[in-house]
Amino acid sequence: MTVVPSESSTSLTPAATYFREALPARAFRLGGRTSHLARAYARRVIDALTAVVPGLEIEYIPIETSADRYKGDLSELGGKGLFMKEIDKALMMGQIDAAVHCMKDVPGDVPLPKEFVFAAYLQRDDVRDAVVFPDGSKYSTLSDLPPGARIGTSAVRRKAQLLRNRPDLNVQRFRGNVVPRLNRLDEEREVDALVLAGGGLAKVGMEHRISQLLSLEEMCPAIGAGVVGVQCRKADEGIVELLQVIDDAVTRTHILAERTMLHALQGHCNSPIAGHCNTTDDGQLSLIGMVFSRDGATFAYAHEWDIPEHAYELGAFVAASLIRKNARSIIAGTRLH
Repeated sequence: MTVVPSESSTSLTPAATYFREALPARAFRLGGRTSHLARAYARRVIDALTAVVPGLEIEYIPIETSADRYKGDLSELGGKGLFMKEIDKALMMGQIDAAVHCMKDVPGDVPLPKEFVFAAYLQRDDVRDAVVFPDGSKYSTLSDLPPGARIGTSAVRRKAQLLRNRPDLNVQRFRGNVVPRLNRLDEEREVDALVLAGGGLAKVGMEHRISQLLSLEEMCPAIGAGVVGVQCRKADEGIVELLQVIDDAVTRTHILAERTMLHALQGHCNSPIAGHCNTTDDGQLSLIGMVFSRDGATFAYAHEWDIPEHAYELGAFVAASLIRKNARSIIAGTRLH
């Protein structure tokens, strides 16, 4: 991604001048994954920063992660943390100033480096999952598919919910970045349909491929779905303050509730855990939490409400409710042996 050019010092706004003095005398280095989707997320961050701080020079540093290189089951190598390992190292070593992450890929069962902080969460995108069929397919919805139809997905959460509603389907692991996955779907015809994040498809210009958007009742989202988080070193106070300019307070509240629930459940990367927090029309926080067995036949469900100031307490309460409903045993049963 090209560097966003800076404006001349005479045209800088007061905010841009302030951050120019607070930041190193070079381009602001934003790191993230190499995929089309990661670059689209980074573009959102760059656009948000330059909108509020004209003249800020930003360079995107693409970093290939272990999860991008490995094509097998991520749980065999250590789980979702592999989406962050090399990026964390670059941030720790000072090779980048901040990192862009899709929050659904940030693990909940391992502590994040204490030196880092998520200084900004961008406003949440659509969290619904989408069904995509091969080019020229005669099908347009999941209900059209016959028994035994092959559905591709990389998420155990999606697999469990698909099988819960349609145990007659053949759900297969289908990993990879969004655009290569679509190419495989069309060219190799390994599966009859894919289930992907609708918001991600839109971000890479592929919304025209969406045949069906699944409701939250049909497919509860992943924790952190649709949220771009920007992480930096706590010690870099100027950068923390810069990123806080683009932080969306409502999204931060929702993420706090969801990830508090996730941490309390102690789920691992192979746990089909789903959850979604939103603000109701009357200003209350609503948090849904679900835990599934691998085949979706057994599950625990909880839905509670509280005021926004109690986001942490709400997350902990929903997790406790799920645990009372046998969530820990369900999670233990999903571990690979």
